[in-house]
Amino acid sequence: MSKPQPWLVTGAAGMLGQDLVAVLTGRVGRPVTATTRAELDLTDPTAVRAAVAGHAVVINAAAWTDVDGAESREAEATAINGDGVANLAQACAETGARLLHVSTDYVFPGNATRPYPEDAPTAPVNAYGRSKLAGEVAVAKLLPDTGYVVRTAWLYGAHGPNFVATMLRLAAEREQLDVVDDQLGQPTWSYALAGRLVELGEAALAGTAPAGTYHGTASGQTTWYGLAREVFAVSGLDPDRIRPTTSDRYQRPASRPAYSVLGHGRWSAAGMAPLPHWRVMLAEALPLSGPPAPWKVA
Repeated sequence: MSKPQPWLVTGAAGMLGQDLVAVLTGRVGRPVTATTRAELDLTDPTAVRAAVAGHAVVINAAAWTDVDGAESREAEATAINGDGVANLAQACAETGARLLHVSTDYVFPGNATRPYPEDAPTAPVNAYGRSKLAGEVAVAKLLPDTGYVVRTAWLYGAHGPNFVATMLRLAAEREQLDVVDDQLGQPTWSYALAGRLVELGEAALAGTAPAGTYHGTASGQTTWYGLAREVFAVSGLDPDRIRPTTSDRYQRPASRPAYSVLGHGRWSAAGMAPLPHWRVMLAEALPLSGPPAPWKVA
């Protein structure tokens, strides 16, 4: 029996990247090359080509993620989220590797009233969304048969700053918290998403998952206020310490979509069910977040 071909994970030091490496090395036992931003410059085509060589699947978890910073530095954000992704896609086209590229709900305008299907028209409302859309376009153009775009949103996990971690940190510092209740989305556990990405990569290698766009978010929907209350409830804290407020109380450089709920119809084509309900994910995630997970309250 031949040895399984290695996988490449970019952005391996990030929240999702660390979970991807953990799933690949622990759960499924695949050989992995894990590269951090310091180790692989996606804007360098030569370096990208060398990194991709010899790998069967590339999962791109590297990105410019400073949403507000992108408003004043859009060219820099696009160099990573757009041009860098194009470099990866070109390298994969040359070697035959499958590319799984992680994108975002921010490619949509956020003015819908029903979940966005995978083929809904895109219309980003901020520079970050435009930069991520450029990456999606590159994957579709360069890898029509072997490229996969997986949009996600509202990620939280054990490795890195996120909303869940912030809520439990603030719970130890303040008696009451004001949280916006006018933005809808799907809180998604990064470890669960990592597992789904690996499953999709395996299906891509097996030829059972058609190339294209998938939505990697939890089922169900809630607001940031609803999520904060559930975080407190699951953690044994009083959810009534959370008070609802509106987005206009928090002015930021970049506009945020008010509606970030994504549809999951495409998974059936790959023979997979959508990710679980966000409450199920959260209940599973929080008990696993013992020290030194960043959201654990002493």
